[in-house]
Amino acid sequence: MKKPLLAVKDIVRITGITSRTLHYYDRIHLFKPTHLTEKGYRLYDPSSLEKLQTILFLRELDFSLKEIADILKLTRQEQKQLLKKQRQTLLSRKQRLETIMKALEEYVSGKDITHLQIFNGSSVLPLKEQYANEARFIYGETETYKEFNETLEKLSPDDKEQRFQSMEEIFKQIASCVDQDPSSDEVQRLVGEWENNLMQFMTCDAELLACIANTYKSDARFKNYFSQYSNEDFADFLYSAIMHHINR
Repeated sequence: MKKPLLAVKDIVRITGITSRTLHYYDRIHLFKPTHLTEKGYRLYDPSSLEKLQTILFLRELDFSLKEIADILKLTRQEQKQLLKKQRQTLLSRKQRLETIMKALEEYVSGKDITHLQIFNGSSVLPLKEQYANEARFIYGETETYKEFNETLEKLSPDDKEQRFQSMEEIFKQIASCVDQDPSSDEVQRLVGEWENNLMQFMTCDAELLACIANTYKSDARFKNYFSQYSNEDFADFLYSAIMHHINR
């Protein structure tokens, strides 16, 4: 029994794609009808469905229509080799999306952007490296920065992480005192610990401490960073506490 030709509406019903898509595929010579009626209606041989399904499959694999047209000209073996490469591309993209999703969830939950691994595997440098490069650009010629950098280079990755965690713990403790006066004994004791922590990296005089305090208060990135410990006023509170410590 001869199978009947399929009209556009039949193809739409079978595959779920739109008639507009079919017309477009025809116009770009990607999937043309088997026959045209005298009135110009498109008709398709049922066996041509396999080609359309291959096109739809490749489209789901994120190939462009131009790439699909080229792929259809290849032998079956050549197509398989190409699809193996595409699998690796999609796998890398999947891993990248998982990194992005994890960073998004951490950011929404309150984690500061400087701790996110969002740029791992990207051409963009990680944020910590960006900040380090920025500091090197601004302060690289100063003796204080050279001292800081030399000290940092001598530390192992574990030591660096331990020092940074120690500083974070101090910020958390200061944040727990935001209901006190910045000049209170407890807050000033903690600011003293903060200064001692800095002194492990570089020599800090009153001018440098004031500069750091002003950066905490004026740089929006630090304000965002400190918001993980308390509300946005924490940067102002920390500034006031450090300035009182300097002027005592």
